[in-house]
Amino acid sequence: QVQLVESGGGSVQTGGSLRLSCTVIGWKRGRLWMAWFRQAPGKEREGVASFHMPDNSPYVAASVRGRFILSRSPTDNTMYMDMNGLKPEDTGTYVCAASDKILPYGGSFRSTDYQHWGQGLQVTVSS
Repeated sequence: QVQLVESGGGSVQTGGSLRLSCTVIGWKRGRLWMAWFRQAPGKEREGVASFHMPDNSPYVAASVRGRFILSRSPTDNTMYMDMNGLKPEDTGTYVCAASDKILPYGGSFRSTDYQHWGQGLQVTVSS
């Protein structure tokens, strides 16, 4: 059974940094895309990062490019997202997702492309 285990998040002031991590457990397929989505109160879910794990190809959404950096563990299916220069508008619940679909170059920020989901992490940025 596939499980996504998330850690990180928390509360910081504007300009601060946080790291999120997500580990996929029980994955037995070769193709693996991982992603981070976020949802702020009253807003739609937004994809912010997409990572093709087998060839170490990270993609971030334009809204966070230059501030959010993706990386992965060399030993297991763990994805990290370093969030720098955080702004109040980055506040929300961040959820990790995984997919074995064939996705295009650049990944996917559509939630319907991902089959497995984590529980979510709260990120709060105060001004």
